[in-house]
Amino acid sequence: MSKGPSDNVESSAVQRTIAFSSASNLRSVPSRDPGASAARPETSGKADVEVKQTEDLSKNVDITEHLLTLDQVCDKYKVQANADHAQSSYGLSQAQAAQILAENGPNTLTPPKKKSSLQKYLICLSSVFNLMLILSGILVYIVLAIDYESNKSNVYMGAILIGVAFLNAGIEWYQQRKSENTLAALLQMIPPKTHVIREGKLEMVQSANVVTGDILYLRMGDKIPADCYVYAASDFKIDNSSLTGESEPQERGPGNTMRNPLEATNMAFNGTLAVSGEAYAVVVRTGDSTVLGQIAGMTAGEEKAESPMNHEISVFVRIIASVALVTALVFFITGMCMYKDFAFAINFAIGTFVAFVPEGLPATVTMLLTIAAKRMAAENVLVKDLQGVETLGAITCLATDKTGTLTRNQMVVTNVWTNGFMYAVTRAHGDVGEPIDSPDAIGVREILLTSTLCCSIKFDRTDVPMDKRQLLGDATESGLVRFAASKIRGDFDEVQAQYKKVFEVPFNSANKWMLSVHELAHENGPLTLLMKGAPERVLRLCSTILRDGRIEPLTDKHKQDFEETYQFMAGRGHRVLAFARLALDGSKYPADYAFNRKQANYPEAGYTFMGLVSLEDPPKHGVREAVGRCRAAGIQVIMVTGDHPLTAEAIGRKINLVVGETRNDVAVRTGRDVSEVGEDEYDAVVVHGESLAGMSDAEWDAVFRKPEVIFARTSPKNKLEIVARAQALGHICGVTGDGVNDSPALKKADLGIAMNDSGSDVSKEAASMILLDDNFATIVRGIEEGRLIFANLKKSIRYTVAHSIPEVVPQILYIVVPLPPMITSIMILVIDLGFEILAALTYAWEPAEPGRSLMRLPPRKPVTMHSIAQLRARAQRHPPPPIDPSTGLPAKKGRFARTAAAVKAPFTRVWWQDRMQKTEGEVLVDGELLSWSYLEAGLISTVSALLVFFVVLNRHGISPRQARLMAKETDATYFNKDSPSYTYNGRTFTGEEQFYALNEARTGIMFSIYILQVFNLFICKARFRLPFGRFMFRNIRTFYGFGAGLVLLVLVTYIPPLNTVFNSSYKSIPLYWLIAVGFGCLLLAYATARMLILRKSHPIRWNPTIDGLHMHPTVWSTRQRTKSIEVA
Repeated sequence: MSKGPSDNVESSAVQRTIAFSSASNLRSVPSRDPGASAARPETSGKADVEVKQTEDLSKNVDITEHLLTLDQVCDKYKVQANADHAQSSYGLSQAQAAQILAENGPNTLTPPKKKSSLQKYLICLSSVFNLMLILSGILVYIVLAIDYESNKSNVYMGAILIGVAFLNAGIEWYQQRKSENTLAALLQMIPPKTHVIREGKLEMVQSANVVTGDILYLRMGDKIPADCYVYAASDFKIDNSSLTGESEPQERGPGNTMRNPLEATNMAFNGTLAVSGEAYAVVVRTGDSTVLGQIAGMTAGEEKAESPMNHEISVFVRIIASVALVTALVFFITGMCMYKDFAFAINFAIGTFVAFVPEGLPATVTMLLTIAAKRMAAENVLVKDLQGVETLGAITCLATDKTGTLTRNQMVVTNVWTNGFMYAVTRAHGDVGEPIDSPDAIGVREILLTSTLCCSIKFDRTDVPMDKRQLLGDATESGLVRFAASKIRGDFDEVQAQYKKVFEVPFNSANKWMLSVHELAHENGPLTLLMKGAPERVLRLCSTILRDGRIEPLTDKHKQDFEETYQFMAGRGHRVLAFARLALDGSKYPADYAFNRKQANYPEAGYTFMGLVSLEDPPKHGVREAVGRCRAAGIQVIMVTGDHPLTAEAIGRKINLVVGETRNDVAVRTGRDVSEVGEDEYDAVVVHGESLAGMSDAEWDAVFRKPEVIFARTSPKNKLEIVARAQALGHICGVTGDGVNDSPALKKADLGIAMNDSGSDVSKEAASMILLDDNFATIVRGIEEGRLIFANLKKSIRYTVAHSIPEVVPQILYIVVPLPPMITSIMILVIDLGFEILAALTYAWEPAEPGRSLMRLPPRKPVTMHSIAQLRARAQRHPPPPIDPSTGLPAKKGRFARTAAAVKAPFTRVWWQDRMQKTEGEVLVDGELLSWSYLEAGLISTVSALLVFFVVLNRHGISPRQARLMAKETDATYFNKDSPSYTYNGRTFTGEEQFYALNEARTGIMFSIYILQVFNLFICKARFRLPFGRFMFRNIRTFYGFGAGLVLLVLVTYIPPLNTVFNSSYKSIPLYWLIAVGFGCLLLAYATARMLILRKSHPIRWNPTIDGLHMHPTVWSTRQRTKSIEVA
């Protein structure tokens, strides 16, 4: 029975493996999400769909501003915009913006229509358990209608069964609604913001406060907050796929020749994404007036796939319900055959069913996850849906970028190499080179000027010193600008104004360099081209070099010096940029020359290499310990970065990501050639992004077998492929990212993790989890919390299911022996939905056991050679699903087809092969849990309950043998108020005496189950330690839980109106509860002996210790580094 959930959990991993079994590159891999469909070549059918969709949308749009000039738009919205110097635009005044906001309302869309509360409640009511309870209640009333006199004691039974179903659904509905409201409130903590120009100042406002007439400053990674008219742009491209389905980015800028507003090249629409460049635009529509707001159904999202743990729980529930139903049918037939009494058999079957089913389990799980999501939010981990709570604790591979996640994203220039000299900008320990005494030194002056002019940094204001400004742009450029501003002669802003920029090619992931042309005159012309970028890319474009104060042809000796310096800088973990320039020939490039980016009518070779600049982005405090804890927890941490391999490796060694040797290290140490080093001789590997395209499946497997992996010089496409390859091996993959280029990988991952402060709107939208403090160490706290949630859920289920056997066995003895009805269905419901659910909920606050923590255990689904082989064997048995030509996605089966396939599956060989295949890892409900709950603790609790029952009956003079004879009597029915008197050994028992004696014995069973479950509540807390010690009492809510349960039992026992309904007795004497206390001590002793035996026979497998991890804090070195920078 425990194999079902574990098998189904692997279904998504099997599908990933299937994708790779017939593919040699990523573009042929069927993606799990619609967003990744752009990676595949489009079919003509899909193109036709997109064209038709665009035509249909244009009919619903009332925008005409795309046909107007900028002056006309400005007049219409009473705004001042400067097309020549967009950054100098005045925009709206604050008073204007406030007035328009008051008149038009906030820039928000009316939420799409959702399922009503009634619909959601009915969905909860239609669960398997609830439907069976309602059916049982209806059957009770049918029996009551057939023979009221014989069954009038069950007059409340049907109402209670049906009421419990509605109550159970109500609890689940309430918790779902509460969790939705909680998550919605948490998402309000990170409202989307955008940059606007008001009164000539660039400021950041909430997107909801954007009004028509506002001037927006848009840049790569932003989500467009409103429909806007673009009047200035630089390489600005947007992703319109959310509106038109066009998968290719569309370029936007001033000027337009298209009549259709959706095709207008000067319009950007609400909800689309800026994927390249920057632009200035005037807002023309907000809120429901935007294109997105006008088109019905455009905001509808896709349904979430069921998470692995939810699937395990649902499978377990279906199995238990099926077993309960089959058992009830079997005993119904048995009762009919033995007693030929339909009403009797139905009542018995209902009692058996109710005893088997843990009715409160689904609601308990929902409440536990909701409580956990709140607690994770307190740890700065915002989970956008409850499924992410469990996934975080189950990840086996964490692919993280470097900048902003592992490091501070605050670049500081450390060294400058130019004109053959090395300069040190900072004076920290280990810095090499002379200080920069004069900014006019040959080479230094050119580096400073290029850093000042060849950049795309924007400032929030220019009327304050540089150190008080907010820099809007890349962290590397920000470091260069601050360095240049601190060294250059003259005012930084005046230098930019003096040498006006006439053309620019922004940095992009394809070129890996930025180019700009300025009005910087020289002896051969009025224009100078400046460039900075990746050293190896820039050097390829150069034919000369600045050396010893003069321009020399670039020789092999110069290239060797470049390579040595580059490796020295990168080897220290620094980011390295190369600088170059070219004095443009005035005869070919006059001052009025029209440069065109699309035509690339600018020189692409013959530049002069000016030098190298290294910048350091120091690791964040706590990252080294966090990475070490992840690795100690059996999680493979992979760095995926665009930096040079040497830079990436140096950072990796600082943060515990790399502590072993690479193949090159082994070759150098042993004096051998690299090709002679075997795979088993090294643990670390640094893979260059350019080599990924040519790697075979075997080479990919070899990379992921290494415990320490870094991918350097990667592109967004590489990152997506890395994630897909890891998933194909069975990894539950988490991915961190903050840029727009990270969004495909964030969507592809099992758990996309975005940054709050530094993350783009695109990455936040694609991710399923957001780190509110942008700290990698927070991920570790989230992983630990996720593992604790899983452990506590398992403990809760272990505890909850244990009461089923002492409820089922009396039902069986009732008909088989027979014996008097020892426990009624109503009493069972009091146990299941009364004190049991209260006690089970206390596990939500259960802390981790002291000593070896959960972070020393392997992940739930560890990836091993054996698991990979199993996964691929399963994949070969399941052919990949057909592709729908209209969407390019795997075709979805209809409901009837899915039902038919589910019915047919058990009669196929593949289905049985999957079920019989033993899986690795831990599942929520496994054989050990079922053994304890049903066979061990369940049987001890059953014996205790039966003994209490017979002792209480014997106190009234009814021995077990006598009780059996009375129950077996067919001529009369005993143990009811109106039953005939019964004489045994000269003593006569009236009907009332029989009735009250039985009710008191039943009450004893109920209290016995409660007391044994209190002991079990504490026993289930212990997994790694014996169930003794102070840690057993750290969760104060445990006492609240079983205390509330005791109050409930006392109420239903000793309050006269209630004891009539629940068949309990207010005459019950607590003295007999001591029997259950004794069995509770026996259960505790048995659990202790059992744990000692299991320690020997099945020891817990802890993760092996990783040699070389440095786990001491880094705060002192961080502070020292900061002081050094400030002094410099």
